[in-house]
Amino acid sequence: MEELEHTCPQPRTTLTEPAIFAKETSCECRAPHEKLTVQQARLGTPVDRPVRVYADGIFDLFHSGHARALMQAKNLFPNSYLIVGVCSDELTHKYKGFTVMTEEERYEALRHCRYVDEVVRDAPWTLTQEFLEKHKIDFVAHDDIPYSSAGSEDVYKHIKEAGMFVPTQRTEGISTSDLITRIVRDYDVYARRNLQRGYTAKELNVSYINEKKYRLQNQVDRMKEKVRTVEEKSKHFVYRVEEKSHDLIQKWEEKSREFIGNFLELFGPDGTWKQMFQERSGRMIQAFSPGGSPSSSPPRDFSPSRSPSPPSRWAVPRTSPPSSPKGASASISSMSEGDEDEK
Repeated sequence: MEELEHTCPQPRTTLTEPAIFAKETSCECRAPHEKLTVQQARLGTPVDRPVRVYADGIFDLFHSGHARALMQAKNLFPNSYLIVGVCSDELTHKYKGFTVMTEEERYEALRHCRYVDEVVRDAPWTLTQEFLEKHKIDFVAHDDIPYSSAGSEDVYKHIKEAGMFVPTQRTEGISTSDLITRIVRDYDVYARRNLQRGYTAKELNVSYINEKKYRLQNQVDRMKEKVRTVEEKSKHFVYRVEEKSHDLIQKWEEKSREFIGNFLELFGPDGTWKQMFQERSGRMIQAFSPGGSPSSSPPRDFSPSRSPSPPSRWAVPRTSPPSSPKGASASISSMSEGDEDEK
């Protein structure tokens, strides 16, 4: 009997196109798929086909936690072909709750994840043997925490018992529920944000009163932002003024020291101005002072109480007043004789 060759699709080698959708019928490969163990798959067997790994979920608000789980599933074995099942809106709303994204949006989000090779639309909530055989699934990847749903304590219990379950690790701190909790907690902030971006109150399901309140709060926030901007500019201006003032003060101090030094050099105790003043004073005193008496002049006696007066050739000798008319006549005659003698 001639052996059939495996025609299973190979993992993507290029990222220029999104992942394919799984066909509605089944995997077209007609070659038998022998059951593998985890140890065999990790050794790289079989060599003629990839190991088909299946991971399913809701993938609402697709985030880094989803991507990390799919990355782990893709890298479980050397040659893995990752098939991702995405549950429909109907099943999800029935068993888990309302979603933010529609099923079509969630399908497209998975198709454009680099780790995904194939996407199964309207995936079953609980995996059946028929589904596993239809898609020729070798292993199912999911975190190891029991997932209770649809009346079962763990929807992956029978997969684990069959030896087809391979656990992955959850990413702490990020989940769809966490993201929704943030949105609900800060609902007013996001409602105001979207109103500011042009969404109507009807689109946001916001009442008339809340709409007015949010718009008023947006105006207040804009005013606060303007005030903060003005404060920042003012601080920058004050800082620049302080720098300029500091420079001006330094220059003023330098000029002041220079001025004081020049002033002291000119008007100080030993300054140039004092020397010039003394020199000019000496010249003026010398110019206005009289010359000394001739050496041939006889010395004269001066009264200590009166300043000396310049000598005069017409000086009249001092005589005591006459005590009688006879004395006066004698004085006049003596003066006449003296004049005659000079002539």
